[in-house]
This record gives sequence, C-alpha cells and structure tokens, in this order.
Amino acid sequence: MGAQAQAPTRETTLTLLLRQGETSAAKLAQTLGISVQAMRRHLRSLEDEELVEASPTPAGPGRPSNLWRLTAKGHQHFPDGSENFALGLLESMAATLSPEVMADLLRQQALEKATLYRKQLGNAPLEERVRALVNLRLKEGYVSDIQPAPTGPGWCISEFHCSVQRIAEEYPAVCDQELQLIRHTFPDCLVERVHWRLESGHSCGFSIAPKQD
Repeated sequence: MGAQAQAPTRETTLTLLLRQGETSAAKLAQTLGISVQAMRRHLRSLEDEELVEASPTPAGPGRPSNLWRLTAKGHQHFPDGSENFALGLLESMAATLSPEVMADLLRQQALEKATLYRKQLGNAPLEERVRALVNLRLKEGYVSDIQPAPTGPGWCISEFHCSVQRIAEEYPAVCDQELQLIRHTFPDCLVERVHWRLESGHSCGFSIAPKQD
C-alpha cells in the first residue's frame, strides 16, 4: 500500500481509537474496509511509533486476541486547547491583577516546581543532576542538550524547543520564571541565562556552575 493510502488509514485508525477507547484489529478493519492482516500491519507500525499499545484479552478457546488503545503519546497526537486556555487565563489575570501580584504568582509557581525537581534529582553530582533535569523536562515538552561550560567548571543547557514558547512570546515574564526555576533547582550553583530565543538564535541557554567556597 502506497504512502498516500497509508496516511489517511493511519489518521483514521488513531481517531477511531480516540473515540472508542479500545477495540480489536478486526473491528477496525471492518470499519475501514480493509483486511485484518493489513490492519494489523498498520497497528504494529503505530506501536513502533509508541502511539498505540495492545493488551491481550480472552476470546474463547485458543490464543487471546489483542485490544488496541492509544498510549499517552497517542493522545498527545491530537491537539488540545491547553495552550490557548493558558494564554486566555494569563490575559484575564493581567487585566485584573497588578504587575507585582502577577510576578509574585509566577515566582511562587517557580518555587513549587523547583521543590519538585529537587526531590526528583536528589543529591547526585552536578552533572548527573543536570542530565536528570534535561530528561525530566523532555517529558514536559522541552528538547534540550547539555555541554560542558566553555570556561571553568559547570554545564550549559540549551533548550531548542520550549513547551511554553508561544506563551512566552506573549508574556516574556514567563522566561524570567524559567530562569528562577532553574536557580531554585540548583541552589548550590550560579545559574545565568547565556542566550535567549526571544532575542536571537534558535535556543535558550543557561549556564550552571558550582558556587565557589
């Protein structure tokens, strides 16, 4: 089956699983008017992409059959309104609250998030904690990398994709919150922003260096 035929089947399969919760390859095949064998190939391909998963279920005598459902990544394939909701909420808050109160709310959010990060990072050496933070934020929609600091001890985080980028474009104060978040996550370090996507370049960057005694 050609790529042009596969793409609609792929999207339709994901949409059917979204609507039905979970179902069998046979029922999906019947709905789409294709063979069960072809449907199973589509599902295995989607499984390789971590968009769907199967759970065996008894189906009478013989080998159990699989019921297929979306994974968390599969659900994320469909756009949601959370970003628009967040922007609308910030607009409402900015219209009714003073800049000082807005700053306090963002500061409190950074403190709470940093506390959660510190619990997850533990007391490992700095490099391990920085790498662990990058992995945690990857799950939150950030695409980051780390490199040794160009001068002296420490590390640099470069964030090539930011899960709050559109919000930050409207409310740059969110970027200040990000800087404070990383500072509170590494209280034993000096943390500075070294480049900012809103100003130039294609990433945001933070240097993290141990404080000198």
